Amino acid sequence: MGTEPTSDGAERTLINDLSTSLLRIDIVNGPLLYVVLGLASMQLLYLLLRAPTKTWILTVVIAVAGGVSVAGVTWFVVVTIVDAFGMSPGLVSFLWFAGTCTAVAIAIANFWKSRLHRKIAAAASVMLFLMAGTLAINASFGLNRTLGSLFGMTTESAIALPTVSGPKESGPLYQSWEAPADLPVKGTTGSQIIPNTVSGYTSRPAGIYLPPAALISNAPALPLVIFLMGQPGNPDPSFIAATLDRDAAAHGGLAPIVIVADQLGDPSKDPLCLDTPNYGNAETFITTDVVNWAKKNLNIINDPRYWTIAGYSNGGQCAISLAVKHPDLFANVVDISGEEFAGSEIEASTLADVFHGDQAAYDAVKPLNLLASKRFSDTVAIFTVGSNDAGFIPGQQRMASAASAAGMTVTYWESPNGGHALPALTDGLDEAFVVLYPRLGLAPPTA
Repeated sequence: MGTEPTSDGAERTLINDLSTSLLRIDIVNGPLLYVVLGLASMQLLYLLLRAPTKTWILTVVIAVAGGVSVAGVTWFVVVTIVDAFGMSPGLVSFLWFAGTCTAVAIAIANFWKSRLHRKIAAAASVMLFLMAGTLAINASFGLNRTLGSLFGMTTESAIALPTVSGPKESGPLYQSWEAPADLPVKGTTGSQIIPNTVSGYTSRPAGIYLPPAALISNAPALPLVIFLMGQPGNPDPSFIAATLDRDAAAHGGLAPIVIVADQLGDPSKDPLCLDTPNYGNAETFITTDVVNWAKKNLNIINDPRYWTIAGYSNGGQCAISLAVKHPDLFANVVDISGEEFAGSEIEASTLADVFHGDQAAYDAVKPLNLLASKRFSDTVAIFTVGSNDAGFIPGQQRMASAASAAGMTVTYWESPNGGHALPALTDGLDEAFVVLYPRLGLAPPTA
């Protein structure tokens, strides 16, 4: 005899559904960004519209000057002196930050010689201005597309994985593949929890991309890509899915299966893609737990020649480091706007906290030094970077040269005006798979 669902259970389900819907709100291209910016603009206008006395005009001038000054000093200290981000977030971000500080200063100015209702409006405005500034700066980067991703939370639903039944042989699929009539137009994305059986490492659910060719009955075994996002960042499969959906459309539905693994655990921390007492066994998680899970649960070609380790920014450094240390697992590597070495943006504190002041131990795990000590006979490496990303171009050039000297087949490419934000990531992915498609047997060799 069935059991009727309780009202408490129904309420919890409704609350969970609403929470999930809120976390999936688009904060880059959706209406929320424009609604918040519009409300903030109207509120700022309201706060400015007071009797135009000399005192009020002087107060506004002082507030504007104070807001810009606070923004400038804070930016100089945080970005230039402390180098908290390992790069400059760019002019657009600074202008939004300065605008936010100025708007907050004007709100604070409204507390003096004003009625209660204006004081209440000014207090509420501070929160509105901070929200608007945060959303605007986030949108200028474009990497956190949803409200959930902004707070480091996975918003992808669990994906149903097809039964692993296809052949495991390797070979150029483009020669034997015939797209069936019921081939889906696009692939699908979702999430999966990858057990930390060996590493014990705490991670968020991984993003998964299954291309059209993986979604049919009797699907062929496909190449594998393990992709790692930046820090702070989320295991979001949407960026690489957009690239591979376009590529699949041009190649009869063929594309790699992708795991967007979480090498961070906590987006506010950098585990360096190493096994350390400080942050846990991030390297073992990627190279053992994730790889073992992929072999067991995904219909992939069981040959590392068709496996790729790839990443962006923090993940780019991880990708080249893991490819150099584990050539038995990854014969292909994509480093998009990667850091030159683990902890490069906080080198002194990384040396002290993780390596306990042992410079030799730190130097031993830097990719340039690892490359100098090894030779590779069949590894393809792609390095990309924004053409105006001055903080990362020299490192990427050095990395490409070192990889080439170590015997890798190297492609180096600069995304036109890509900066260190969304265009660099998406353009880098597009270029990388132009190179990789023939290598992975998904397209004929280029002339």
